[in-house]
Amino acid sequence: MFKKALLALPVALALGATAHAEKPPEEVLQDLIDSVDSAYLTQSEQNLLMMADNPAMWTGMDGEDLFHTPRGPNNVSMEACDFGKGPGVLEGAYVELPRYFEDTDRVMDLENRIVHCMTEVQGFAADDPAVARRHGSGSDHMKIQTYIAMQSNGMEWNNPLDHPLEIAMRDAGEVMFYRRSGIADFNCNTCHGESGKRIRASVLPSKDVPQEWTKAMSWPAFRVGHDNVRSSQHRIRGCYWQMRMPRINPDGDASIALMSYWTDASRGQPAILPDMKR
Repeated sequence: MFKKALLALPVALALGATAHAEKPPEEVLQDLIDSVDSAYLTQSEQNLLMMADNPAMWTGMDGEDLFHTPRGPNNVSMEACDFGKGPGVLEGAYVELPRYFEDTDRVMDLENRIVHCMTEVQGFAADDPAVARRHGSGSDHMKIQTYIAMQSNGMEWNNPLDHPLEIAMRDAGEVMFYRRSGIADFNCNTCHGESGKRIRASVLPSKDVPQEWTKAMSWPAFRVGHDNVRSSQHRIRGCYWQMRMPRINPDGDASIALMSYWTDASRGQPAILPDMKR
């Protein structure tokens, strides 16, 4: 299915999506570049040239196999899992995460939802490598995340704010974004509160420039400097390390609250999935 479509992008996606949804990631990005003067969006000419051959595409192909293959002690595929739009429905699901799930009574991001599916639906133990290893292009997690996310390429970020917990998580994430703490007295806004800031050679995205922030939010992405596909949770972990703060728990509410706020700040902008970053 996806393997055949990979060579014939764009892929037909959900009804009602924007025109961007019918474009491959490099064209979605080019539309953003054409819409705003941004040093962040254009900072890596090499990455722009390589976008059409993004190695993350192959990670997504492996994820397709894992998603549709019956696995685990229960010998069921992930098609039995609900990522927000019903069992097995992936088109447009990723851009509406994090969201509240009634079966867990909590707001979950994609990584947490995959863990839930693997353990509760497929029957994997929590310490099984398929569940516990979450980072790197060779991990099951990264392959599955990339495949699922790619089904929302070009669609607008639109995490729901209908349930009280969704609103609470988004609001908590906003507090975390602006709260200065740690030994360096940093917050997220220190780096992302205005356009044109740099860390060494890297231009930083501004949360207040939607076209920049949607690219910043577009994970999974192939990080050229890491030679690996990385996730949103990996980016949060990296940001906290750079701010010299304690490691954030990827299974806790704090990281999902941050992600809820980040996604809300990108609302209405097209996702670039998968992206390619420095």
